[in-house]
Amino acid sequence: MSGPTDRIPPALRTEALEQLLVERELVDPAVMDKFIATYERDVGPLNGAKVVARAWTDPGYRERLLADGTAAIKEMGFGGPQGEHIVVLEQAADVHHVVVCTLCSCYPWPVLGLPPSWYKDPAYRSRVVREPRAVLSEMGLDVPSDRRIEVWDSSAEVRYLILPRRPAGTEDWDAEQLTGLVTRDAMVGVAEVSGP
Repeated sequence: MSGPTDRIPPALRTEALEQLLVERELVDPAVMDKFIATYERDVGPLNGAKVVARAWTDPGYRERLLADGTAAIKEMGFGGPQGEHIVVLEQAADVHHVVVCTLCSCYPWPVLGLPPSWYKDPAYRSRVVREPRAVLSEMGLDVPSDRRIEVWDSSAEVRYLILPRRPAGTEDWDAEQLTGLVTRDAMVGVAEVSGP
């Protein structure tokens, strides 16, 4: 059933709710700002991008990351709830990995932040398993037919991070420059990393 609030954009509804909670002194704005900053700066896709960029520039770290993702990610200071057991899968010329959680929305928060709405959507969760090539195409990624697609189902016991292929033209780039190219979607497997 829809109502009058359905026509109000979610961002405006969120802002109104926040103002109401602050006015009634149910939420301290400084605490809210700290939580927001934590997810924007300290927990989220930027962490994963730093992990990927280091793996692209440090062969020893890449080996450790693929052998024990959780430990290698902790080397960089990222860990905690939803990151207790992370397996890293490397994209290759002959195989494309994509991640889903068919039961709910298990997701490696320490390296990817909060899951996007499409990741939690029942249509994505069911269709990407049955017809991954079609779903990826609808999301803007056309995987060549000679490249096998492997779908990995996250769970409470194991979460996945995709190590995307390093784009051509970045051979002389350092980890800091590369970090800016890596997207959350590439680390889930629904996109590739674009070159410069």
